[in-house]
Amino acid sequence: MTPKAYKAASVRQLAAVVDGMAGTVSEGRVRQLRMVVDMFGRAVGRDEMPVRSARSAEQLFTWAALRPFWELAAAGELRHWEKDIGKPLPVTTLRVVRNCLEILAARVLPAGRRVRLPELEVPELKPTVDGRSLAALYRGMVDLAGRGPLVRDGTALSVEDRARTLAMVAVLLDAGPRSGEMAAQTLADLAAGEAAVGVRRRSQRRDEARVGEVAAVTGLHPSTVAKVLSGLGHDRSLATEARVLEAAAALGPVPEVEWFELREGSRVAVRRWLEVRERLVSEDVPLTGQRTALWVTLWPSKAGPIGIPLSAQGLRQGYARGITALNWVMAGQYEWEPLPTTMEQVRRSVDVVPLLEPPGGV
Repeated sequence: MTPKAYKAASVRQLAAVVDGMAGTVSEGRVRQLRMVVDMFGRAVGRDEMPVRSARSAEQLFTWAALRPFWELAAAGELRHWEKDIGKPLPVTTLRVVRNCLEILAARVLPAGRRVRLPELEVPELKPTVDGRSLAALYRGMVDLAGRGPLVRDGTALSVEDRARTLAMVAVLLDAGPRSGEMAAQTLADLAAGEAAVGVRRRSQRRDEARVGEVAAVTGLHPSTVAKVLSGLGHDRSLATEARVLEAAAALGPVPEVEWFELREGSRVAVRRWLEVRERLVSEDVPLTGQRTALWVTLWPSKAGPIGIPLSAQGLRQGYARGITALNWVMAGQYEWEPLPTTMEQVRRSVDVVPLLEPPGGV
């Protein structure tokens, strides 16, 4: 939407503020800010919002307006697509919305004026997996890959599914990518001989890495560093702000791709999957670019034919199916404990360190 497309003057003013930020913040952040402006555009004028919230952008950042806005947003009432309205927003999205509210408030309100922002509950993280179980997971997946067809409760785990699951878990244990980062991987993210795998960290992850590095160098608290780097550190001293910016500049850019060495067993697992993948990806895949995806579908679906890129949700579902079968196969064996069927619990259990330099030939 352009500023003129919004009915309320307050939202038009807020949209103009975001337009003026283009070039001063990342493109990803601008998209997030515009998303929040759109949400305000759908909120202002509703019965829950105060009438004066339509008058000026400053009125949007009063607690009388922010409280109902946040409740509507959290409940999914301000979603863009009509079919999704009423689906509560996930915590990760709410965190983005809150960060954008803080950025916009700093631009809209007079200097020194504080704003009360909504509190975001921190979800309780599921327990991680201990090292012994991770080793058992790796051995178990190798064992699973060499067995015949597996069927449990009417669900079969095919040879193709086993090969993909083993490779997925191998990369997960050696590189620790999130499901979205794994879904974005292509054949170019494999080094020669499958010796290493590259992970393209999303902008949020790169920002988090930079905050930790600067905090370690300066000795400042990460929250202070994060505020200064995001342009919200105006309440800090000039000396502190300069100290953070100088340290960040000295560190240089955060690499877009981090490379992780693959263990020998992982290399074998990935090669086995590449052999299966080559049979799956054909000329039926609609776009040439899609044929380079590392992780592809095993069956035709509404999304397209066999061999198209696997979505993050598909990755999570495939992992869950493989681990469910593994838990069944290994049940009762010595020291085996059922493993969690969510990738995130395993990902947070591994301690991976990227290579200092990209592998040769990359």
